[in-house]
Amino acid sequence: MRIIDAHLHLIDLQRGKYGWLRAGNPPHWADKDTLCRDWCESDLILNDGHKIEGFLHVEAGFDNDAPWREIAWLEETVRAPFRSIGCVDLTLSPDAFTQHLAKLRRHKSVAGVRHILDEDAAQLLRDPQVISNLRVIADAALIFEAQFDGADSNAMDAFLSLCNETPKLRIAYNHAGFPPENDSEQWAKNLQSLAIQPNVYVKASGWEMTNRTYSVEAVANRVTELMNWFGEDKVMLASNFPLSELRMAYKDVWQEYASLPFTKEVMEKLCFANARQFYRF
Repeated sequence: MRIIDAHLHLIDLQRGKYGWLRAGNPPHWADKDTLCRDWCESDLILNDGHKIEGFLHVEAGFDNDAPWREIAWLEETVRAPFRSIGCVDLTLSPDAFTQHLAKLRRHKSVAGVRHILDEDAAQLLRDPQVISNLRVIADAALIFEAQFDGADSNAMDAFLSLCNETPKLRIAYNHAGFPPENDSEQWAKNLQSLAIQPNVYVKASGWEMTNRTYSVEAVANRVTELMNWFGEDKVMLASNFPLSELRMAYKDVWQEYASLPFTKEVMEKLCFANARQFYRF
């Protein structure tokens, strides 16, 4: 199985800041120490029969004040084909935001940007300055990586309005909005509303963020639902490495995906072709 991992993070603790990984800082996970080490390209080990042909690197807090430093580090050290997502602050003034974006765009690997919305999503997505900056991202033909709880209906309403108002903005909805392990009527209703937006792709990943023991059966159920709603051309499977290590080894993530009840042709899209097309490898 060919793979382009559509969501992972590499980490160099000596060169980067990574405030969220440091002891005493949130998130206060009991197992956070598992992640407090360097994670590099050579750690992306797969079973025989699976081959990684590229990946999308999503910013990991290397330096939120100067995120182009993370991109430069990646372009110096990564050998595999990759694209990158840089950190931005959507609340910056127009001039500051334009300058920030220009520094990121100097790097050839940059495919898009993200500002983690999470619990601030509803407020931020209705902020005129944020909306204006998102239009700048659209005009620059960059992707916006959106991350917030899919069961948050207030946030989803604001997000749907944004999608309608900025049809040029290409959006990747991260971690499928953290789907519950068991059925959730509100998450399902909101994701079905999102699925009709032509400019939104969805990434199925980050299961460990909901539950460290998220079951194989639940993953299959949620991915099947996403396929039914978004279609086989707008769903991407990804790892969220190294956070995925909190649930299972990297090779096991892809072995789990390989067991999904889809044809070989559909799996080629989910694991490889959709990410290649969307992130323009």
